[in-house]
Amino acid sequence: MAQDNNFSGMDIPPQLKKLGSNIRYIILGALIVVVAFSSFFTVNPEEVGMVMRFGEFTRTAQPGLNFKAPFIEEVRYVPIQRQLKHEFGYRTTSAGVRSNYQKQGYGDESLMLTGDLNLADVEWVVQYRVSDPYDFLFKIRNPEETLRDMSESAMRQVVGDRTVNEVLTVGRAEVAMKAQELIQELADEYESGIRIEQVVLQDINPPDPVKASFNAVNEAQQQKETLINQAKSEYNKVVPRAKGEAQETIQKAEGYAVNRINRAEGEASRFNQLYREYVKAPEVTKQRIYLETLENILPKMGNKIITDQNGNSVLPLLQMQMEGVKSNNVNANSNTQGN
Repeated sequence: MAQDNNFSGMDIPPQLKKLGSNIRYIILGALIVVVAFSSFFTVNPEEVGMVMRFGEFTRTAQPGLNFKAPFIEEVRYVPIQRQLKHEFGYRTTSAGVRSNYQKQGYGDESLMLTGDLNLADVEWVVQYRVSDPYDFLFKIRNPEETLRDMSESAMRQVVGDRTVNEVLTVGRAEVAMKAQELIQELADEYESGIRIEQVVLQDINPPDPVKASFNAVNEAQQQKETLINQAKSEYNKVVPRAKGEAQETIQKAEGYAVNRINRAEGEASRFNQLYREYVKAPEVTKQRIYLETLENILPKMGNKIITDQNGNSVLPLLQMQMEGVKSNNVNANSNTQGN
């Protein structure tokens, strides 16, 4: 006891008092820094901050520097401007110019039963945005997992209503569109605050054990379609040409018939007109017809001999004409030789 009293009565050195005062200032400064850092937060341009006080939502913080009460308020960030996605049947391991994907271990998501009791390996992507951050955080539990479950359920329903050929070939676009509609309906019904922007079918194949057989059948069907298209092309090439030639022959025949009929009608009309004129003046008509006939015949004849009525003397004009013709022929031959 005497020792304790003596120790308590000892004087504290000034150095220790100064050190204790400095420690208090250091602790106070550190506390101020911690409070300052916990009072301000930054929201990125593509996000909003959901501020909660003791777990209850109070307000929405916009992009930029914001203030919150330290220790009693917390912030959860929700990306509302960024397009998000869920992959089914595979996962992207590294994205870039050449992305790498991993399919092993995700077969349960992509293996589906079609409407004709066949199996199809369907890989797809659901692209979405957060349209209502409040509903996204507080209306449903685990919204990301809920969206995955909704997407898988909707895709299995759509694939199950179609045959394997429709899913693998001609019905891909319809499958994606219908799945997007169903997922959006479920998201709205659950008030998830999610807007589905696109459903993309990445790859659809038959299961590996039957892929070779299915590809052989598919190639046979494609070859069948190719042959049918070639036959149709040949048909469209030959039949219209034959129809055109037949129509051309018919039109030629019709034109020939019209020509012959018109010519016959014209000759008959001409004969009737000649007959009417002949009845009016037979001698004049005979003389005119005779002269017109000579006019048509004489130019076609070679040498012409004109005599008098008794046939005793020949007109000198004919001899002159013949000599003129010969002289012209001689001149023509000399010109030709000279050239």
